Amino acid sequence: MVDRIRWALLAVAVAVLVTFLLVQKQSTDVSYGQAPAAADPIPEGSAGELSGATVPSAEQLTAMVKDSPVVRLPGAIATWDDQAVRAAAGKAGVRVIVAPPGLPKDARDRVTKVEDATIQVIGTEVTGGMLQASPDRASEWMHEFATGDVTESLTTLAAHLNHQPDAPDQPALARRDPTAAELAEVTAQLRGTGRFIAPGATLKDAPATTAAFPGAQPLYVALPQQPAGQPLVHFGPALAKEFPGRPIVAMYGQWVEYDGPFAADFSDVATASFYGQFADRLSTYAYPQRNVLGAWLDRVTAIRYAGLFDRPLPYTPFDPLRVALPVLPWLFAACAVGFLVLSARRLVRPDRPTGAGVPTRLAGLTALAVEVSGLTDGPSAAALTRGITQLTAAREAFTGKLPDHHVHGLLDAAEAELGTTADLLRRPEYRPAEYLRGRLT
Repeated sequence: MVDRIRWALLAVAVAVLVTFLLVQKQSTDVSYGQAPAAADPIPEGSAGELSGATVPSAEQLTAMVKDSPVVRLPGAIATWDDQAVRAAAGKAGVRVIVAPPGLPKDARDRVTKVEDATIQVIGTEVTGGMLQASPDRASEWMHEFATGDVTESLTTLAAHLNHQPDAPDQPALARRDPTAAELAEVTAQLRGTGRFIAPGATLKDAPATTAAFPGAQPLYVALPQQPAGQPLVHFGPALAKEFPGRPIVAMYGQWVEYDGPFAADFSDVATASFYGQFADRLSTYAYPQRNVLGAWLDRVTAIRYAGLFDRPLPYTPFDPLRVALPVLPWLFAACAVGFLVLSARRLVRPDRPTGAGVPTRLAGLTALAVEVSGLTDGPSAAALTRGITQLTAAREAFTGKLPDHHVHGLLDAAEAELGTTADLLRRPEYRPAEYLRGRLT
């Protein structure tokens, strides 16, 4: 019986170990399907990002910077708060050269290598020496890409270059609701064509349908870069009330905003992801609004297809194996310990001999019972009687050719009763282990 338990424990331990090792290779992949592939990348210089603007020679630029602390080249779009920049620079001051966006590499190199210029601004990219100041928050990106205001970057870099304390953060861009006339004009065009393109905007067309908003036709509002220092008209919420359930995409220069269904779920994530990756290129080059909008829609598509926001996760059936997985190592350890303990007991106290050893053991115990029968009385006689009864049953089982383990079980019981008899007689030499030592062969 003990052998059966021992080998059963070993089998369970092996099964648990194999199961645990195999389950390590399992994984769950929940997907709504692959997002539609974005358009093929456009070769450098073919996306309309180069404005065609030119800059003077290096010598002319140097002379211009020596003559004036601020040199603004034709086509420059960056603006800033002069008072805030002067305060951040301290007594040393700064000399700034401001160039238009979308310059070719050689023109950019001429601007950045003007030694007398403390800070160079190309488009809205702000550099000085080996350093570059870049926004890292949505409120700062809105200043830069919606109005061309680079006050935050300029004050940060000017203070650092002149070893001044950090300048205070720029306040968030002010917003205002559209007037009734402004809203009516935009609403009328959206009802007719689905697009409102203000004078000066570079958006020529926009997709009527897009995978970013499956099953819905978005409405687009495109405005040119807005004047710095003035409140930005907040068209989105007002238009969302006029067109409930329709996605509203508004562009202010290169700044993209979304209002409409699930805006709270993914809009902030899309903004942080898109401008966190593309802000450097958008600040340096003059991409048309259509290209910026296309890249933004691709990012929204990828985020929405991840299934983290507007759709519930698919049903996942209960997996009892994964629930029980943490228990498997403990179950394996328990089975292994049980097997080792039973194996150790077998080594310390080997099983009784089987087969031909049965008659020898039966004869030895019978001889012991006969020898102590003359010494017993009272309680010891009762124990001896029970032992003789077990011996008789063992003899009959052996004669009847019953299984050896059954015979040995009866002999074990008889041996225990004879041991009790010896203890009651206070005769340790008659204990079966002592009496039979050297007699069993």
